[in-house]
Amino acid sequence: MIAIDTNVLVRLLSRDNEHQFAIAYKIFAAHEVFIPDTVILETEWVLRHAYDFPKEKITAALILVFGLPNVHVHQAETIASVIDWYKQGLDFADAFHLAGSQHTESIKTFDQHFAKRAVGLSVCPAELL
Repeated sequence: MIAIDTNVLVRLLSRDNEHQFAIAYKIFAAHEVFIPDTVILETEWVLRHAYDFPKEKITAALILVFGLPNVHVHQAETIASVIDWYKQGLDFADAFHLAGSQHTESIKTFDQHFAKRAVGLSVCPAELL
């Protein structure tokens, strides 16, 4: 198994550089691929900010890649929650924070938007300070 950096996943999903896309494609075709949480988080940010991908395109692309039988993530259920909550209106990073905090009684925040959007999504509430 190999792990990939953000730029490899971005090249695969954006196909903005044909040479690098071909290399990324070959990696995914030939290896068991591990995608670290940090790469997932950064990929969403890059696709949204640098490529102006809409949320729907980002979620569809991530679901497609994570559904490949040779692709592995740290905790698939956590990543599934992140994507689901992102689709429901949470910021992607906030969804990651919330999903990773399920073993706690709450996640404290100063972010009103996060606290409001997270209501009812998980057993770990985002509590506004």
